[in-house]
Amino acid sequence: MKSNRYFEFSTLRRNRVADQCICCGNVALEASPAILMPFVADRALGWAPAAIDESWGLKTVKPSMAYTVCRSLQCDSCGLLFSDIRFADDEMNRLYRDYRGTDYKALREKYEPGHSLRNRALQGEVKYGESIDSFLAPFISKQAISILDYGSDSGKNTLFRHRARQHDIFDISNNAVVSGARAVSRKKAIENYYDLIVCSNVLEHVPYPSDLLEDIRRIMRPETVLYVEVPFEDVMRDYPGTAIAQKKHWHEHINFFSPSAVHSLLSNLGFKIKAFFTQRRLSL
Repeated sequence: MKSNRYFEFSTLRRNRVADQCICCGNVALEASPAILMPFVADRALGWAPAAIDESWGLKTVKPSMAYTVCRSLQCDSCGLLFSDIRFADDEMNRLYRDYRGTDYKALREKYEPGHSLRNRALQGEVKYGESIDSFLAPFISKQAISILDYGSDSGKNTLFRHRARQHDIFDISNNAVVSGARAVSRKKAIENYYDLIVCSNVLEHVPYPSDLLEDIRRIMRPETVLYVEVPFEDVMRDYPGTAIAQKKHWHEHINFFSPSAVHSLLSNLGFKIKAFFTQRRLSL
């Protein structure tokens, strides 16, 4: 079931500051200055912005606001656009534990006033529509199926969940799951059989997507179908070839994928890509 490997991910340097493409291993990267948004820097790293004034006594630094500086990197081979800062496991846990819970929302509202109102639209169930159903239909049984949603938060947007005989959720947020689903550990997931594993809107958040996909592969059986979905961000669509010049800040999405980057990531891991689908956006 595996294609020829082009890059061996065991050789990828998993540094705090990336110096290789995390999808294809390429070291030829274009770089541009950017900042890590204050909410993410504070919640994940404990690095709050600071107001530098004359009381600091810095003779060669002008009075200003100090934010967490990073770089936007873009691979000249597969086109991936990503932040050079790569979060450690404990930092990812701090960022996503109790995702959209009380503390999360309070801190985000502090840095991004009005976010709570804007976020309400994200709390509903996503209406995938017929396009995704049609895309997956050739690969999914029409009978009740066993599904694992890997990184789905509550599972409210799991594909085909309304006709699943088993609906399992693995997620680091520890949030309550929807009725009919159950939360499972990685160990428990490996012990189960799944017809379909869904990894939707997850890879854009994680420092090394190849590691997460390797974890998923340990759960898969030969017949298991893996559905991977990532956003095709506006800047990637609207500024092909020059997106890095536009990307001056990073938030929770630290990886912006091109279609070529997704192909490179999956192919280099040895997955057989049965079908590929590009859609501008889904309706909420």
